[in-house]
Amino acid sequence: MSRPTRHPSRVTGGSDVPLRQSDSSRHRRHRWAGGQPRSRPARRGRHVVIGAIDAERGAGLAAELGHRARFVRLDVSREESWVAAVAETEKAFGALTILVNNAGVQNPPALIESTDRATWARILDVNLTGTFLGIKAAAPALRRAGGGAIVNIGSTMGMGGTALYAPYVAGKWAVRGLTRTAALELGRDNIRVNAIHPGVIETPFITEPAAGSDAPIADFYSPEPFAVPRLGQPADITALLLFLTSPDAAFITGAEYVIDGGLLLGPALQGDSPA
Repeated sequence: MSRPTRHPSRVTGGSDVPLRQSDSSRHRRHRWAGGQPRSRPARRGRHVVIGAIDAERGAGLAAELGHRARFVRLDVSREESWVAAVAETEKAFGALTILVNNAGVQNPPALIESTDRATWARILDVNLTGTFLGIKAAAPALRRAGGGAIVNIGSTMGMGGTALYAPYVAGKWAVRGLTRTAALELGRDNIRVNAIHPGVIETPFITEPAAGSDAPIADFYSPEPFAVPRLGQPADITALLLFLTSPDAAFITGAEYVIDGGLLLGPALQGDSPA
């Protein structure tokens, strides 16, 4: 892999993106998970291209990060938008060596039988088809650069079942299979593909009400019973992301990293303190 000081890190957009049932793709509201996941690559000398529908927020974040960052408008559910974004990245910085598929939307909580087909389609368009299209568009550019890394952001909700969130759960489960398939197809081109599955991370996605809901997820979740009794922070995800896109992870592909403070392990029952 080429040195990161010469090539950009490609970021598709904020992962905490509530979707109103009445929204069309051009009206999705983007809330950023915080500047750190995008600022740390820039501070390490990487060029960063931020892609999102919300031009005002995306351009503002790029300006905040400085001359190493650039914003491109990107609707991850549209193939032509991906093609244009990758072309703009190569034009601006010469090569693309890292893709982070980080865009995602959450459905309003509803039983499967109460979920309309349009909601199902919108969630999968972003969370699954968007990831597929990102890999499809970026793979030739990564190959031209001599190799690189792709990281797909999944979710612990893709490791099991969660009532009332069937579209989101189904999409995140599918990203796991897509990650492994892409790793097999692209490995001989020196392109590694891995997935990160965050648990409950302290972002607006968790701390503010989702579209169609009156209360945030944080109101229904307490980290107290679990092994690491706190909410995750964006910096926790960033540290793992930087590792997976670095030469230190050169022998890792097709892997899944759950980063949830022990959430999926279940409650950490406490006995008597040792004497």
